[in-house]
Amino acid sequence: MTDLIQTAAQTSKAWPFEEARKLIKRFPGGKRDASGELVPVLFETGYGPSGLPHIGTFQEVLRTTLVRRAYEVLTGGHPTRLVAFSDDMDGLRKVPDNVPNKALLDAHLGHPLSRIPDPFEKFESFAHHNNAMLRDFLDRFGFDYEFVSASDRYNAGGFDEALKNVLRNWQAIMDIMLPTLREERRKTYSPVLPVSPTTGEVLQGAVEVVDAETGIVRFTDSNGEVIEHTILGGWSKLQWKVDWAMRWVALGVDYEMCGKDLTDSVTQSGKIARVLGGHRPEGLIYELFLDEKGEKISKSKGNGLTIEQWLEYGSEESLGFYLFREPKSAKSLHVGIIPRAVDEYWQFREKLPTQPVEQQLGNPVWHLLSANGKTDGSASTSSARADLGSDTTTAQPEPVEGHPLPPGSGDKLAVTYGLLLNLVGVLGAQATREQVWSYLANYVEDADPAAHPALDTLVTCALAYNRDFIAPTLQRRKPEAGEALALAALDEELAGTSDDATAEELQNIVYEIGKDPHYGFESLRDWFKCLYETLLGSSAGPRMGSFIALYGIENTRKLIAEALD
Repeated sequence: MTDLIQTAAQTSKAWPFEEARKLIKRFPGGKRDASGELVPVLFETGYGPSGLPHIGTFQEVLRTTLVRRAYEVLTGGHPTRLVAFSDDMDGLRKVPDNVPNKALLDAHLGHPLSRIPDPFEKFESFAHHNNAMLRDFLDRFGFDYEFVSASDRYNAGGFDEALKNVLRNWQAIMDIMLPTLREERRKTYSPVLPVSPTTGEVLQGAVEVVDAETGIVRFTDSNGEVIEHTILGGWSKLQWKVDWAMRWVALGVDYEMCGKDLTDSVTQSGKIARVLGGHRPEGLIYELFLDEKGEKISKSKGNGLTIEQWLEYGSEESLGFYLFREPKSAKSLHVGIIPRAVDEYWQFREKLPTQPVEQQLGNPVWHLLSANGKTDGSASTSSARADLGSDTTTAQPEPVEGHPLPPGSGDKLAVTYGLLLNLVGVLGAQATREQVWSYLANYVEDADPAAHPALDTLVTCALAYNRDFIAPTLQRRKPEAGEALALAALDEELAGTSDDATAEELQNIVYEIGKDPHYGFESLRDWFKCLYETLLGSSAGPRMGSFIALYGIENTRKLIAEALD
């Protein structure tokens, strides 16, 4: 860690540093135990495995990790931990729309997620399946985290003392919760949800404390019989807001962010945490993701992008970049935003080494490249990926002002993702990776996938994106009279142009024709629109000079001939 970075971080307005400063304020000299020894600040993220993980689940781990790293920068390396907590003791309330064997889940409604058969028939329970999917993705990104299962803690007695504490403070918790509930709900509300010894369901109903120190309560079982039973050792699950507060206190959580829809839960759980002898963690309340219809992303509906879908059409780096920016603003989350996210990521990455340190700390790529490595720019200690953008295309540049940068800073792509999409759009839905690379040889020095792994990844993504979303919609229109004359003029100019003409030289040729009043274009925009619609079959497109250089002059002339035919 350099003093320059640490000093600049103290006043940086980047949101991870602003969040981290909340923890600095809470622990001015660092978090310490009773003996005064420095102990890790605990960051937590939560996951409800009632549905398959989606990007909204992943973003919470990423954003929390960014705050964690910012805290380490500000404190000069104070210890931290990150717990990814799965609330898999929760009872299944609704069968998700995006799973097989729905009847199997329907037969187990109300049962803890970790005690329901896996509809995918791969794991011992539905929760185990969903937990494995989440962990697999977090591991792929190299996140440094500890996975904690609610079921494991409840079943093994890890929460038994915390459950007794809830029973001891029963009335105080009821005094917090009852005023927030409707009249009908107040009659049956209980902070504790017993698990039926008869059916195994998580029961919703009134509960009476019999003996807090032994964990015995009285309730009506599934068969209508009033019984006394323990809530310890996996025989209960706390209501959501009480459970959240209990977890904060039992685990000693210092920071946890959540979505805007849980604003009320944060307030009530914070009050309950104080009753239980702890405190509410610091945290960010972020805006929710919306689908293309403007509706909230839901695990049960499956109406958002899955992690796998993003990685089929875009790069890992672009996903992290999109999730970093403006967490307090609502974001659309659908495949249409992927191409722009890819290109904007690389624009910011190329700028990084030329920026003063203050601007670097506000650059999303600085945070992403440092997310799972040491923030002094040295190699990561993670056993998985070293960072969120290690697939580089150029050598590491010299850093500004002599301070170290994360690995990969300043790398650039020779071809933008948008330009790749235009190329494969012209090649058609059956285009192959080999074909694309043969055209890249017109534009990229040493056009070998092994020499340009990041670009090769995007070639594969572009082929998939084109196949599924672009090729079915492309439709070239016939040029109008003036447009046809302009296209013929462009063809004539290209016929006399050397094959090694630069993209800029080709762009100037295109400009000059568009500015000629003889062809009747009111603006250059109209001319470019004509080129896109008649040659590429879309309403928008790339810099034509770059496209012609990539596609080749002779191939471009063939496109013009087809348009004029």
